[in-house]
Amino acid sequence: MSNILVVDDESAIRKALREILEFEQYLVTEAENGIDAIIKVKQKKFDVVILDIKMPKMDGLEALERIQEMSPETPVIIISGHANIDTAVEAVKKGAFDFISKPPDLNRLLITIRNALDKSTLITETKVLKRKVAGRKATQEIIGSTTCIQRIKDTITRVAPTDARVLIAGDNGTGKELVARWLHHKSNRANFPIIEVNCAAIPSELIESELFGHEKGSFTNAYSKRIGKFELANKGTIFLDEVGDMSLSAQAKVLRALQENKITRVGGDKEIQVDVRVIAASNKDLRKQIERGKFREDLYHRLAVIILDIPALNQRREDIPELVKHFVTHICRENGSEPKEFTPDAIKLLQELNWTGNIRELRNVIERLIILGGKKIGVMDINNYVTPDARPGALMKDLFSKFEDFESAASYLKQEYEAFLADKSEQ
Repeated sequence: MSNILVVDDESAIRKALREILEFEQYLVTEAENGIDAIIKVKQKKFDVVILDIKMPKMDGLEALERIQEMSPETPVIIISGHANIDTAVEAVKKGAFDFISKPPDLNRLLITIRNALDKSTLITETKVLKRKVAGRKATQEIIGSTTCIQRIKDTITRVAPTDARVLIAGDNGTGKELVARWLHHKSNRANFPIIEVNCAAIPSELIESELFGHEKGSFTNAYSKRIGKFELANKGTIFLDEVGDMSLSAQAKVLRALQENKITRVGGDKEIQVDVRVIAASNKDLRKQIERGKFREDLYHRLAVIILDIPALNQRREDIPELVKHFVTHICRENGSEPKEFTPDAIKLLQELNWTGNIRELRNVIERLIILGGKKIGVMDINNYVTPDARPGALMKDLFSKFEDFESAASYLKQEYEAFLADKSEQ
């Protein structure tokens, strides 16, 4: 709910405004004069301030100036029974959002409050976007020099300057988000935001509101209008991570947005033009999802103009020394500690581990070793702080200890592999 501060020296007016605003689902705080208002603004953030002019101790115009100094982003609506053009002009010059005469027309007051709240929301969203744009230069480099990684880098260089939609495929932890950020960073849209949406983390009943926004009252708890991710990404890029987890209803709306470059907020009927580049990613086989009726084939073809397959870390073990060096530098810098060194034998052992969690798992292991290991990290540190079962050798030793001969172990492995493939095909 939005918080509104009502400032007036007449208790009857404060009470009347409180009742009206609380009926409209706003949270209301009262202040009886300008000084009281300033104290409350220092203590708490308000979404809108409704401020009378003629009050004892400190009048509204002086209070307006003080509030503007403390919280310049808070819209202040001036109301006065002593209204004249000069006063209204002076109030607006001092930063008032609007000026309304007493007794206020109820419809105009509520519309003005809604407009003020929209302004406040836009200011907040703009700040977020500016931070994202400012942070684009800090986009982490794609580390690796193996053939498969070099091919991905080359593709990014060729595709990024275009508006072609890209589908990034790969297991969890392989770096799909990083590839999406690099596509944006090297694009002609780099001066505008990249808005990231994790479709798997948003409940299916809320995904449409998250993507396209909603109008006030469009569903339970929709107390105010919400700007969706597509609008926020206008002129920039929207990254739909784990797009395979999106509901079919949301898929239909995304398809329409891609076809027409228009979206409609939930509960609204107004079409909003958007200019957005879409990059999607999934750890699922979308072709199989289409066969099962869980993903729209027409949407797939819209998204998969360019397909980038990101290899698992086990497929690019030659990049591990370079990745370790990169993580050591960044982790030590983040922790304010002296750089640590990995021995050649330790690096070799890391290359032999089974990285089911891919680059994300490798980074976590490196951070653990930096925190718990000595200044020079060796094989002993890895043996102490990395799960032994992650090593292929340890896995095989444990496996063969359970069987009398090689044939029995091989038969077991074959059965497990076939079961794994069957289970994966059903996902």
